[in-house]
Amino acid sequence: MPTSAMESPQSNVLRKLKPLNVKNEEYDFSKLEDRPRAVHMERHKSCDENALHDLAVGSMSSLPSFKNPANSRFHDNLESIPSPDKRSLLNTPKASNFSEASPMVVEGWEALQRSLVYFRGLRVGTIAALDHSEEALNYNQVFVRDFFPSALAFMMMKEPEIVKNFLLKTLRLQSWEKQIDRFKLGQGVMPASFKVLHDPVRNYDTLIADFGESAIGRVAPVDSGFWWIILLRAYSKHTGDSSLADMPECQKGMRLILALCLSEGFDTFPTLLCADGCCMIDRRMGIYGYPIEIQALFFMALRCALALLKQDDEGKEFVERITKRLHALSYHLRSYFWLDFKQLNDIYRYKTEEYSHTAVNKFNVMPDSLPDWVFDFMPTRGGYFIGNVSPARMDFRWFCLGNCIAILSSLATTEQSAAIMDLIEERWEELVGEMPMKVCYPAIESHEWRIVTGCDPKNTRWSYHNGGSWPVLLWLLTAACIKTGRPQIARRAIELAESRLAKDNWPEYYDGKLGRYIGKQARKFQTWSIAGYLVAKMMLEDPSCVGMISLEEDKQMRPPLKRSSSWSC
Repeated sequence: MPTSAMESPQSNVLRKLKPLNVKNEEYDFSKLEDRPRAVHMERHKSCDENALHDLAVGSMSSLPSFKNPANSRFHDNLESIPSPDKRSLLNTPKASNFSEASPMVVEGWEALQRSLVYFRGLRVGTIAALDHSEEALNYNQVFVRDFFPSALAFMMMKEPEIVKNFLLKTLRLQSWEKQIDRFKLGQGVMPASFKVLHDPVRNYDTLIADFGESAIGRVAPVDSGFWWIILLRAYSKHTGDSSLADMPECQKGMRLILALCLSEGFDTFPTLLCADGCCMIDRRMGIYGYPIEIQALFFMALRCALALLKQDDEGKEFVERITKRLHALSYHLRSYFWLDFKQLNDIYRYKTEEYSHTAVNKFNVMPDSLPDWVFDFMPTRGGYFIGNVSPARMDFRWFCLGNCIAILSSLATTEQSAAIMDLIEERWEELVGEMPMKVCYPAIESHEWRIVTGCDPKNTRWSYHNGGSWPVLLWLLTAACIKTGRPQIARRAIELAESRLAKDNWPEYYDGKLGRYIGKQARKFQTWSIAGYLVAKMMLEDPSCVGMISLEEDKQMRPPLKRSSSWSC
């Protein structure tokens, strides 16, 4: 159909490159009907010899053996799994239709292409940043969480091969023996990142993975496994091909991740107990305990796994455990992590030292511990999931990633999702300012900063993870806006980002109360800043893309909330 004269060239370009249509689904825990169609095939050769060969550019030498041979056997011939869309690099957006797109979009795609990492001729991910003006440190590695928006971008542009490569490569790394000092990590732990070392003499590539032994504080990445499961579901949903997820290795990889999270212990809560620095906020920032980012990702990963696990003997056992945990987790988070005007007033009036099952103040939170800022921050209409809830402690800070994932996973009910968007609109200056979007709000400072961060010079007030503004969060905000029917909020945020992001060479983060200044230690040409913008732009152009990473609410998980919520104001 010819393009209207009133349409922009960019709209025309993105229509030509319109991604595969996807639909939101609603999970029925008892039936689990919404699964991609299985592809049955015979597999004979080992992955050790043939992994990803169908996507290779030219002939490759055999892949290296695992560090742990006992866990290294892949019995499937991956050549028999068809790639949904084989295309060469000549058919990239930059080389084909993006000549008509806006200069910022073209620049973004060119930068994203330059960030690609190759392992023996295969594209296996994107590096964290391509800033040659600074020492590389670990910014030359492929991070699991950082690659997620890049993966979405490539899938939207009908290039899912790189995502398949990444999923298989990180799955292989999961089977490595993981040890820090003399302590062995759980078998299901996924790496935080990996890098490719090239030997020019032998013309040979080697992978090196980091499971936390090189990280700040030596903390294992709790979120990596969750992002991996969510990405596997997004790949299966987008391509309509379940053959990758149905591989015995992928099924086992999911079960290993889930086994770490669903194991029984001394916990009295369904939430996951975590250390500081175990997720995007990878430095000491007072998120130890039960951070909302991890709980929301945990919830979403459980729901994705429910759609991907086979109904065999092992799969059925995990399905039952997941279903029970989801009901308990959704009730706990929706009941005790949710804060609105009325609930804030109730906490302000709490009695303490209550005993027995009739206690209202179940966590024995002291009303005097309520921070002054929260009373001014909370509007009469609106609400959000607070940062942390544990005995005698509530962290009232706003965390963007946790709340956006809560919307996308339907951890937040329809009413709660609308309330979160109301809060963003009401507190636009505080949460968005001049550059979307605050990773958390507010910043901690003075004596509290010294105690909580240990005087961390990188997390000073309104900088980095301490109230800094991160452009990567733009894609999460946009997806949440589209799901809740508020695209105008996303459009406004994207326009703000477009005013500076490319001119400033795609910084990692911005500093200041309004996000006005490029971060004092921010890397330029940060890959997920670039990918976050591109994904947000394409989602706004084609809202059906959100179906890749959006789950519909399951009415069975709605708890009979007795406390009032912001939507009744």
